[in-house]
Amino acid sequence: QVQLVESGGGSVQAGGSLRLSCVASGFTSSRYCMAWFRQAPGKEREGVAVIRPGGSTGYADSVKGRFTISQDNAKNTLYLQMNSLKPEDTAMYLCVARSPLGSVGCSGEYKYWGQGTQVTVSS
Repeated sequence: QVQLVESGGGSVQAGGSLRLSCVASGFTSSRYCMAWFRQAPGKEREGVAVIRPGGSTGYADSVKGRFTISQDNAKNTLYLQMNSLKPEDTAMYLCVARSPLGSVGCSGEYKYWGQGTQVTVSS
């Protein structure tokens, strides 16, 4: 049974940092597309960062240079290091996974979703 469990959210002031974690079970996360999405009230859900099988990464323009996605294969855990946080980063952050298209294709819908962890950034 696939399960994704996030942790690490909280409340910080602008300019602060947080590290989110997502423990995956029921599959080998290094063989899957793993990503972070976020959902803020009244806004569309947004893809924040992705890590593909093989380790290449991608980021939304809004977080480039501030957020870093990584994974610990031994722990089957995904991370999102968030630095220089801004009030507009306030959202529920969700860990997601899908099997890749071909060897590393990660576009399209994600099949597996965690429950999310709330991040609140105050000015």
